[in-house]
Amino acid sequence: MILVISALACKKPYNPPAITGNGSYLVVEGVINAGPDSTIFTLSRTVNVSSAKTVNPVLNAIVTVVSDQNVSFPLTETTNGKYVSPALNLDITHQYRLSIKTSNNEQYQSDLAPVLVTPPIDSIGFNIVNLPADSGIQIYASAHDPTNTTKYYRWDYTEAWEFHADYYSAEEISGDTLKERPSTDLIYFCYTGAVSGNIVLGSTAKLQQDVLYQSPIAFIPSTSEKIEVEYSILLRQYALTADAYNFWVSLRTNTEQLGSIFDAQPSQVTGNIHCVTNPSEPVIGYVSASTVPSKRVFISKYQLPSLPQWAATYPYVCQIDTAEIGTFQSFFYGHPPVEIPLAKGGQTFAFYTCVDCTIRGSKIPPPFWP
Repeated sequence: MILVISALACKKPYNPPAITGNGSYLVVEGVINAGPDSTIFTLSRTVNVSSAKTVNPVLNAIVTVVSDQNVSFPLTETTNGKYVSPALNLDITHQYRLSIKTSNNEQYQSDLAPVLVTPPIDSIGFNIVNLPADSGIQIYASAHDPTNTTKYYRWDYTEAWEFHADYYSAEEISGDTLKERPSTDLIYFCYTGAVSGNIVLGSTAKLQQDVLYQSPIAFIPSTSEKIEVEYSILLRQYALTADAYNFWVSLRTNTEQLGSIFDAQPSQVTGNIHCVTNPSEPVIGYVSASTVPSKRVFISKYQLPSLPQWAATYPYVCQIDTAEIGTFQSFFYGHPPVEIPLAKGGQTFAFYTCVDCTIRGSKIPPPFWP
């Protein structure tokens, strides 16, 4: 017992400087879009692993795109550290950099970058994976460069999907009675979306032809709500230089491929953005300039298998309760119920998270929805 107590007494918490330091480094996310679409950059600062704060946007900065002839194109601050410019339609024979001046007069700039003309996306499709332990759809993209010069590619995407509540509600409570829910107030079908959070890369550098065939983009499990009704993906494609590609490979390794003894060891990720006022300060990000072709496709549930393992898993534990007519308020103890109709002598109910889709989405479809 004395040995055990002594061993426990010798244990002390270890908080390495890497996670407890006061470093707050600038993070720059975005691409100089040389074509007919908006240029959007997001500025934020890193936070410690132990911090409760997960988002630390940089506000009130002055952000501009500057050409090699010192022609400036200002970006306008919107919300949450986002800085936006409408279509720049840049001269692709020149090079461009990003210039940043923060509210405390710190100045940053990226290296001059050539404008790369990204080849179009040839197609977006999906393969059905129907394995017992890992079923779903693998979304892929195909592209090629007839000039054989691009070699390095990156993609990101925006998702949108239609989903429904676990239970359908045709009635609603009015005081202590029920009334039919108007068609405009139905809360069964909704729409929501997300942006990609993973780093998706492709390379043809080791191939004789600059052709990417069915390059993996995203995997959606068969039990995901994303594909229970209708799903859409808007894919954007970026051409990269070799240096930019190596940056994204290193960043992906450090953020997505660590955790086991067989994974690569973490390494410092060096971008092309520098602090002018303090050259020793690390800055995270890589600013490229390119045209950005995009393509949208839709995937319907009718294109997918109708099998038990392809049924969507609802995010809440749901069950139906029954209450006699006239006892609604006392039955629910003040909690906001949403009702499910039942025949003869009573009424079935479920908690609102299982019936009201608007707590996780909108009843208004996106403008591009078919």
